[in-house]
Amino acid sequence: MVMNSKLYRSFALIMLLYAGTSRLWAATRYAGKGQHYPTIKAALAACRNGDTVIVTKGIYREGNLIIDKPICFTGTGMPVLDGELKYEIISVKSNDVTITGFQLQHSGRAVMSDPGAIKVYDAKNVQIEDNVLIDNYFGVYLQYATHCTIKNNVITASQKEEHESGNGIHCWKGDSLQIIGNRIAGHRDGIYFEFVTHSVIWRNISHHNLRYGLHFMFSNDDAYITNYFKNNGAGVAVMFTKRVTMINNTFEENWGDAAYGVLFKELTDCYLSGNKFLRNTTGIFFDGSNRITIEHNIFRANGWGMRMQANCMDNIIRENNFIGNTFDVTTNGSLTLNHFSENYWDKYQGYDLDKDKIGDVPFHPLSLYAVIVEKNPPAMLLYQSFMVNLLDKSEKIMPSLTPENFVDNTPRMIPYKL
Repeated sequence: MVMNSKLYRSFALIMLLYAGTSRLWAATRYAGKGQHYPTIKAALAACRNGDTVIVTKGIYREGNLIIDKPICFTGTGMPVLDGELKYEIISVKSNDVTITGFQLQHSGRAVMSDPGAIKVYDAKNVQIEDNVLIDNYFGVYLQYATHCTIKNNVITASQKEEHESGNGIHCWKGDSLQIIGNRIAGHRDGIYFEFVTHSVIWRNISHHNLRYGLHFMFSNDDAYITNYFKNNGAGVAVMFTKRVTMINNTFEENWGDAAYGVLFKELTDCYLSGNKFLRNTTGIFFDGSNRITIEHNIFRANGWGMRMQANCMDNIIRENNFIGNTFDVTTNGSLTLNHFSENYWDKYQGYDLDKDKIGDVPFHPLSLYAVIVEKNPPAMLLYQSFMVNLLDKSEKIMPSLTPENFVDNTPRMIPYKL
C-alpha cells in the first residue's frame, strides 16, 4: 500500500513537470509583412500545439487557411482575410482553437460544399470571438461541434436572394454551444440550428435577414435569452422541437403575408416568459404545438397577437398583456383545448365591483370577425365597418359561432408592469 502511494506521488510529480515543460514549449509566431513568417500559411505550418499565431495588420489573400492544431489564432490591428469569392477562408479541424481579431470577407460561394468565412469540422472547445465577417456565403458554420463559443462577432452580407446567401451562424448536429452577443444582418437566416442540443443563444441582434432571424429544427433542450429580432423576411421559426426556453426576447416589425414574430410548428413542453411581440403581422403562430406555457409576455400593435390552430392542445396562456392589436387571438377551429387566465386585454369592457383588479365578467377574446378573416382573408376589406362592429359586439354578449370555451374567466383590469 505504501509502495502504491509512493508510485502515485511520483506519477503526479512527473505529470506536473510535463505540463510545465509543455507550456515552456509554446511559442508566439508573428505573421505578416516584415515579420519572421511573411505568410499566414507559413506560420500555421510551423506552429506546434498550444502556440499563438499573431497576424499583423494588412490584407491577406492566401486561399483556404487550415487550422489543424490546438492554437490561438489572433489578429492585431484587424487584419483582413479575403477569400476572393473563391475559397473557404478558415477551416478548423482541431479541438481547442481560438480565433479572434480578424476581418473575414468574400468567401467562396458553392451550394454543395457550403463554404464559410469560418467553418468548424467535428471539433470541440473552439472559440470565435470579436471578428468582423463581411459578404461571405456562410458566416460561421459549425458541424458536429461541441462546447464551442461564438461571441461578439459582427456578421453581415448584402445578397438580395435567398439562394445567393447562406446563414450568418449555422450550427448542424452540435451540443453545448454558446452563441453570445453577435450582430447579424443580410444573410438567409441570421442564426440556424438543426439537431443542436443543450445550447444557449443569448444577447444577439439579428435583423434584416432574407428569411428568418432565427431558424431552428429538431433542436431540443435549448435556451434563447434576451435576443432582438427585427425586420426579418419571415420573422423567427421554431420547428419540430421539445423543451425550449425563450425568455426576454424581442420580436419586432416582421411584416408580410407569411411573416411572424415567432412561428411554432410541432413544439412540445416549451416555456415563454418576458418576451415582447411588437408590430408584427402575427405575434405568435401556433401549429401543432402542445403543452406550452406562455406567461408575462407583451403583445402590442400586431395584426394578430396570437394565431392558434385547432391542432394545438394543453397550452397555458396566462398573465400576458394584449394591447393595441388588430385581433388579439384567432383560431381556425370550433373547439379550443387551451387555457387562458388572468391576461390583460385592452378590449375588455367589463367591470370590477370588488376591486380585486380581476374583471367580474369573463372575456371572450376571439372576435367573430377574426374567425371570418381566418377562413376568408379578403373579408379584411370590411374591417371597421358598422356591421362588422355590430356583429362582434353581439357575439361577445351571446357567443354562438365562436367556441364558448375560448374564454378568459379572470381577465385583468390593468396591465402588468412587464
